[in-house]
Amino acid sequence: MANMTMIEAITNALANELRTNDRTLVFGEDVGKNGGVFRATQGLQEEFGADRVMDTPLAESGIGGLSIGLALEGFRPIPEIQFNGFIFEVMDSVVGQAARTRYRMGGTRNLPITFRAPFGGGVHTPELHADSLEGLLAQSPGIKVVIPSNPYDAKGLLISAVRDNDPVYFLEHMKLYRSFREDVPEEEYTVPLGKAKIVKEGTDVTLIAYGAMVQESVKAADTLAKEGVSAEVLDLRTVQPLDIETIVASVEKTGKVVMVQEAQRQAGIGSKVIAEISERSILSLTAPIGFVAAPDTVFPFGMAEKDWLPSADDIVAKVKELEEF
Repeated sequence: MANMTMIEAITNALANELRTNDRTLVFGEDVGKNGGVFRATQGLQEEFGADRVMDTPLAESGIGGLSIGLALEGFRPIPEIQFNGFIFEVMDSVVGQAARTRYRMGGTRNLPITFRAPFGGGVHTPELHADSLEGLLAQSPGIKVVIPSNPYDAKGLLISAVRDNDPVYFLEHMKLYRSFREDVPEEEYTVPLGKAKIVKEGTDVTLIAYGAMVQESVKAADTLAKEGVSAEVLDLRTVQPLDIETIVASVEKTGKVVMVQEAQRQAGIGSKVIAEISERSILSLTAPIGFVAAPDTVFPFGMAEKDWLPSADDIVAKVKELEEF
């Protein structure tokens, strides 16, 4: 057991998969000698060589095409999209090609590609770097979308993603990279894709979140506990496919729910979660479904992002609103 940050857990997972399977390849912009913008691949080229951990030109469309070709030839590519805000340059490869290849080929071929990309606010990045675009991906059938909220899950989910025979888009929130540490096994282990996790048990209201908003939800739950409100925190972990069973079980237990996401209200996957709850569990609800999200504007410049991003205080306020319904 080692005490790791999330970035260290990701590096550890990548190293594990490179050692386990010599058909695994890591590539992207500056991932080789430099170890990536956030040093997620630091030391990997030195250990595994430039044939397996390689730099690419600054061309996301090329990275996507290379990934598809290698996967069709039996490799397990792990391409890095340097920032998820740059996804539009590779969208055709991800959604137009990779996501539908198994269907197109009648189930005779798989595309075991794990696209990695950092995203998220709170670290004062330049424009276009922090955008939460997971909703675009989650609406595309044929690709799994994974968003860990802590080091332990990051390692286990990433290993599961690399070993999955279908394409996975693995999103890493930049604010979580080095914000805290926790114990992570040094040996390999997996966390199943498509399975949510109850982070904190509660009886009065369910807070559903993913990525950095899980930490904000836990803070909110701690504040609410001091006021006599027992909040359950549910971490989706995988936003496509959703773990409907766990969501419904929690909502039916508490009778109230607040969906929390960093993305704008019109974006993210909150509306999808709310729609599923409304269809399946509306008679179990004792108040309208709450929704905490960013405003429907473009992501602001760094000086304003603290006011723009949802916070634990916003979550507490929404729960109190439901309690008074």
